[in-house]
Amino acid sequence: MRRLSFIAVLLSAALTLSGCGQERAPESSFVLLDGSRLTTAQLQGKVTLVNFWATSCTSCVAEMPQLTATYEKFKDRGYETLAVAMSYDPPAYVVNFTESRKLPFKVAIDNTGANARAWGDVKLTPTTYLVNKRGQIVKRYVGTPDFAELERLIEKLLAQG
Repeated sequence: MRRLSFIAVLLSAALTLSGCGQERAPESSFVLLDGSRLTTAQLQGKVTLVNFWATSCTSCVAEMPQLTATYEKFKDRGYETLAVAMSYDPPAYVVNFTESRKLPFKVAIDNTGANARAWGDVKLTPTTYLVNKRGQIVKRYVGTPDFAELERLIEKLLAQG
């Protein structure tokens, strides 16, 4: 019996870590580069990728072309990308990076770190969340996602009502 409970605990932990728990995305308000605000409530009804990143993170910089390509592929079908720069990232660097790379999706600066704390106390970048149309976190990636797998999952989520 003890062995079965241990296995149940391990399975539960694995499901939680993989993002299969379908927890709700935290209520958050993001400050975009243009000074406007975007809330998680405004993203309801869209499949949304929330990417915590920093200009000083080499993996983050390396994955940006793939995040852009994924956004371009699905944006006309109800898909949104929100790149959230970490609180330690100088705003001028974030603006320069966004403009020089012509990032086509929304970019926010988490000045106070409140967004990173709300989304599971994010410390490692890149950390990426995929949120379904109902506002539930479907998948969490720490590190660069497998983009083929990510795109298959986006397809599946876009097809859902």
